Amino acid sequence: VQLVESGGGLVQPGGSLRLSCAASDRTFSRYGMGWFRQAPGKVREMVAAISWNGGTTYYRDSVKGRFTISRDNVQSTGFLQMNSLKPEDTAVYYCAADMLPFRQPVATGTSVYDGWGQGTQVAVSS
Repeated sequence: VQLVESGGGLVQPGGSLRLSCAASDRTFSRYGMGWFRQAPGKVREMVAAISWNGGTTYYRDSVKGRFTISRDNVQSTGFLQMNSLKPEDTAVYYCAADMLPFRQPVATGTSVYDGWGQGTQVAVSS
C-alpha cells in the first residue's frame, strides 16, 4: 500500500490542523496505520497509530488529549486531527501502513511500518 499525506501548513500556537493520508488501493482496510513525525536533526518518532479496524489506538504521551487518529476504510483514508498545537509539534509528518494485515492490537514499533508517503510539513509558530 502506498500512501500520500496532505493537510500540513503554518499555524499559530493553539491552532488546529487536520492531516489526511490517502491510500493507493482498498487493501488499506486490512492494515493498521501510523502517523510519524521528524523534526530537523531529530529521529523520526511515532505520533499515533490505529489498528486496521479502528479498534485500538496509540498516542505518544506528548500528544495525548490533543491529537486524534481516525480512519475511513470505505474512502481508504486515514486522518490525524491536531488541536492545541505547540511549537514543538513542528515537523514533517508522515503516514505509513503496518506490514502485517489484521494485526491486533495496534503496532507501536516504527520498523513494522512501510509504504511511507512523501510527508507534509507542519509548522507551529507565531
